[in-house]
Amino acid sequence: MKHLRDAASDTWRRLSVTQQLTVRGLGILLLVLGIGAVAGARAPSAVASDSDGGAYTGTAIQSQFRSLRVSLDTTAGELEIARLQLQRAEDILRYSSEYQVPANMVELVYDVALREGIDPELAFRLVNLESGFTVRARSHANALGLAQVQPATARFYEPTITAEQLFDPETNLRIGFRYLRHLIETYGDVKLALLAYNRGPGRVKELMDAGRDPRNGYATRIMEGYRGLE
Repeated sequence: MKHLRDAASDTWRRLSVTQQLTVRGLGILLLVLGIGAVAGARAPSAVASDSDGGAYTGTAIQSQFRSLRVSLDTTAGELEIARLQLQRAEDILRYSSEYQVPANMVELVYDVALREGIDPELAFRLVNLESGFTVRARSHANALGLAQVQPATARFYEPTITAEQLFDPETNLRIGFRYLRHLIETYGDVKLALLAYNRGPGRVKELMDAGRDPRNGYATRIMEGYRGLE
């Protein structure tokens, strides 16, 4: 018997977290179904007495059912968390391979994008085109860092920020993605928002007011093959 217990314990340890949670969830579901069957079998004798001598009401069964439902919901939540963690890990590996960028940089771009409400795929496309993932990138127009943020734009969101602080990767991405999110909400169109990100909202408005096409190929380069529009 001890040998069987040891073998079962060893098999359990070899299961992944997701597999263990799945087994637990199935076990709880089977318990719920079993209790439901017992309750159904006892239903015809509902007039029988409970332990206190009164008519049987199934209170104990209902209480157990509610407890198992909570446990099942908790397990479902744990499974969802495990699924999201697995999805994140798969995405990190994919973006790291696609852009030939270290995993720690990929994790930073990915997590900041999600926090700021930007699709990670769009975020990676933007950073790749803007700076090629060069932390201390500086353009001829004095746009700085990974997301090529202008100091004046940054101060709109964080009034006391300095140019040097914009070379901090997390700070730069946070402000850059927040700015992009603002533009997407303002224009209601991702392509137009990207164009304003590149050329500036003032310049885009000036060209459109003059009846000219403000497009310069920037948005097209980022959006080509973008699956977020599907």
